[in-house]
Amino acid sequence: MMNQFAIELNGVSKSFAANGKVEQVLNQVTGNVRVGSILTVIGPSGSGKSTILSMCNLLLTPDEGEVFIHGKEVRTWEITELRKKVGIAFQAAPMIPGTVLDNLVLPATIHKSELERPEGFLEKVRLPKTMLQKNVQDLSGGQKQRVALARTLVNKPTILLLDEVSSALDPSSVREIEELIVNIQKEEQTTIIWVTHDLEQAQRVGTHCWFVSGGELVEQGPTELFFSSPKEEMTREFLAKGMKS
Repeated sequence: MMNQFAIELNGVSKSFAANGKVEQVLNQVTGNVRVGSILTVIGPSGSGKSTILSMCNLLLTPDEGEVFIHGKEVRTWEITELRKKVGIAFQAAPMIPGTVLDNLVLPATIHKSELERPEGFLEKVRLPKTMLQKNVQDLSGGQKQRVALARTLVNKPTILLLDEVSSALDPSSVREIEELIVNIQKEEQTTIIWVTHDLEQAQRVGTHCWFVSGGELVEQGPTELFFSSPKEEMTREFLAKGMKS
């Protein structure tokens, strides 16, 4: 039987050394992400949200605990295969110099495969195929974010990690990106973890939500219940403050 969880974290801790001091960024985080769900991760800056994403893609490894991707511990995956299965997109949407097509071809080249119908990936993010030969320097912020998403989709990942991907965009572009990602999840049954500082966005797009603070997973649950009836006082205070601002 297929594992009902795409991602499982079991007692995950992580520390970093800086300026002669050791700072614990994650402390015994345990949680599961169901296949085909959209998990939003909220919390104060520096609380460990992006570190959780990095654990799922082997950009970082746990000091303690285990991370399972589709039932297989992340450190036992062959790294190129893992990164085909687990795509990641960042706020900055970094592009390589050249055209949109050059950027779409990149992941296929890395994984030694052919990119068929690159225009199809632009269609997924609602960009015209005429943009394939456009220089990425001439793209708007919203267009770059769409190209970055299309590039992430080239390897047909089953898990998509999103780190504040819409935080630098105008409100109209934010809603467009949200709609695109929700549609991708529905059409492909992609499992998505979306780190966001926007609490209203977390309510709009997520099926489940985690609140991370001080490196700990304080509370988790289905989105509607999480926002309507938070169990922890720390969660209630964070939501009350964030929804007012």
